[in-house]
Parts: sequence; structure tokens; C-alpha cells
Amino acid sequence: MNRIQELYNSKKRDAYEAIKLIKDGDWICLPLGIGEPPTVLTALSEQRRNYHDVKVMQMFAQRKYGYYDPETAENVRHVALFVGVASRKGAEEGWAEVIPNNFYSVPKLIRDDHIKVDVAASMVSPMDSFGYFSLGVGADYSVAAISKAREVIVEVSPEVPYVYGNNKVHISQVSAVIESQFPLFEIPIARTITPVEKAIGEYVAEFIKDGDTLQIGLGSIPDVVITQLQNRHDLGIHTEVMTDCILNLFNAGAITGRKKNYLPGKMICTLGQGTRKLFGMMDHNPMVEMHPVDFTNDPYLAGKNNNLVSINGSIQIDFLGQCNSETMGVNPFSGTGGQADFAQACARSEGGRSFITLPSTASKNTISRIVPTLSPGSAVTTTKNDVMYVVTEYGVAKLRGKSRKQRAQELISIAHPDFRAELTMEARKMNLL
Repeated sequence: MNRIQELYNSKKRDAYEAIKLIKDGDWICLPLGIGEPPTVLTALSEQRRNYHDVKVMQMFAQRKYGYYDPETAENVRHVALFVGVASRKGAEEGWAEVIPNNFYSVPKLIRDDHIKVDVAASMVSPMDSFGYFSLGVGADYSVAAISKAREVIVEVSPEVPYVYGNNKVHISQVSAVIESQFPLFEIPIARTITPVEKAIGEYVAEFIKDGDTLQIGLGSIPDVVITQLQNRHDLGIHTEVMTDCILNLFNAGAITGRKKNYLPGKMICTLGQGTRKLFGMMDHNPMVEMHPVDFTNDPYLAGKNNNLVSINGSIQIDFLGQCNSETMGVNPFSGTGGQADFAQACARSEGGRSFITLPSTASKNTISRIVPTLSPGSAVTTTKNDVMYVVTEYGVAKLRGKSRKQRAQELISIAHPDFRAELTMEARKMNLL
């Protein structure tokens, strides 16, 4: 047995032994979404009453563990960098916390001690012969967290892909190794495409040309856009999240990366969110590289890609072009994520185009998503200065370079017809028409 394997064996623990490394007052940092270690979190949830003032920090939590409990929030509390399905109720009710951020800035917040990290815990691939594990479904801010943490706990799963790029942790950095008994969580593509989503997707697809480099956000509308691009050629990928929709484009032969001027031939991402088919494609694929988010989402670096196209969804947009993509009034719903990062990157990119997509209405056509001013308490995710194109099922509004009056006119033209008269009246009151 070689030295590397001996070191691995010496650090093997069951989950209950591993969580003894956690101390009262610690901050535990987990990767985004499906990179979270389920064996660790199950054990921590079962033992949560034995702790005091422990914070579990994560973006986009997907699975609801026992520690999501208002009665034990003083023992173990969730802290969201991006509100997910599991954390939404806690964020709304106040027993979970939310830290506002731009996605690309999170590693620096950790490195500069603005965000504390005592323990880093993550799903990882099986160790290679050199002693390295791959953070194969989420490099995100985890590389920075591992570098700062007092303790590093890895949960090894054969289902986690080994992905090339700057996303590795060496066995010498690890405090405890747990061999996972849980299947890797999967996020399938939404099965139902509504007529509204189809129309929006078709409008955006008209703007995407052969050789463009794509950043695709999460959500049904960005996914629909991808389905419209099967016949494009030589597309490139420089995105935050690799999804099954991108896998489908890859399998259709639409992605080659040959026309990319920055990192040509490489599909760049910081995390994977999808199914086993996606993870199989990413595993040991020389075309795929996963890097920390302060590389993938840095507006300067991403903007080095010519013809960068960014596609993201939103909740509400006002006449100035301010986009709220993360709150329902005062209630947290999601987070900033990489939307603002890539809006700025596209503005830097030669030939760049960024699209904010949203249905024209909500609540069964009773509420317009295009509004004179954002609802009180709403967050501004993408600013008026960064928004470029806004797309509903009624068309495309080009806002970049337009005056306040021109913006109002453009947005009213793509609002639902039932609300255009009311929006026009409000625009006149605001001296915008």
C-alpha cells in the first residue's frame, strides 16, 4: 500500500466521528446545490441539539435536512448565500439568514475574512493516484473555503465526476474522509414547456448566431432557449452552471468551442446541476473545465469572450430597466447569483448580448411583471445601467443606450396587452411619455 492510500485510510471516519470536528460557534461552508454532503448533514441534523450557535452556509440549498428547524435554529442555523427550495421558508420567517452577494465575489469575501469559515464540507470524486479529489459538481467558492477552513470534511462518492480545472483538494488538506452512502442528487430538466416559455425562447434564439459563446442561468426559460439552438454551429460555453440542456446541445454537435477567442475548445463552468447523464459527460472530459466562480464569473475575464451571450430569468422589471430577480416584495425568493456578473461581462464583450427573460404576467395574468416602479422592498439584481435586452412572450425590448422615455416605451410594447393602457397612463404621470 502506498503512502497516499495509507493517508486516505487513516482519515476515514463515519459521519458521527467526523462531525465531532465541529465546535460551538463554528461556521460550516457547503458547496452550492448538489455538492452538499448528505451524510454529513444527516448526522449533523440528528445531533443538532448537542451544538450551540453553529452556522451552515450555502448557496441554493436543495434538500431539506432536519436542521432546517426554527425550534433548533439557536443550535444550528442555515445561512443562505442564495435562497433555495429548502431554505426559502426559513428566510421568509427569519430563522434562517441571508447574506447578499454577487456570486463571483464570494471567494474573496471568504479569503478576506468578511465571511467566516471554520469547517468546509463537500461531496468529492474518488481520489486519484496522486491524492487529489475533484470537487466535480461545484468548485464555486469551495476552493476558497477549503483554503481557509480549520477542518475539511470530504464525502466521497463514485457518482461525483472527476472534472479537469482548478477544483481539486489533496488528501493532505483533508481532516476526515467519509465514504458516502447516498446517491448524488439530480435536477432534471423541466418536462412541461408552456406556450409563453416557448415564445420567449424563440425570440431569444433569433439573436444567437453560429460561433457565439453562451452563459445560461438556471430556470425554465433559459432551458427553453437552449432547445431552440440544436441547429447552431460551433457554439462555445463559458457559464456558471453546466446543465442537461447544455449536454443536449453538446450531443447535438452544436458545441465545439472552435470559434472561442478565450479558452478555445473548452467548456468552462463553476458547477454542474443536472442528472447522471450530465455528470457522465463531465467525467474526465478534456473539453470540460471547472474553476472557482471568481474565475468563471469575473466580468473582466468572462468578457474576454467575444460574442458572449447571457440568458437569465427575472421576476419583475420597472420602467428604468431595474430587474428584481430574487425577491417577492420583501420576502427572499432566490438570490443575485451570476446574473449581474454576466450582464457586466456581456457589456465588456466585443459583440456581447445579455438577455433578461420573463413572462409578461404572473398569478394567472392578473399581475403585470413590467411595472412603473419595483414593488416596495424588492431587490435590484441587475441595474438599469447593465440591462441590455428584455424579452417577454410579446417581443424584445432593447434598453441599452436608450433614454428613460425610450425605455418606458420599449417595455410597454412587450407588456401584456391587458396592462398596456394602465402602464401608459402611469408612464405619463411620471413624464415618461
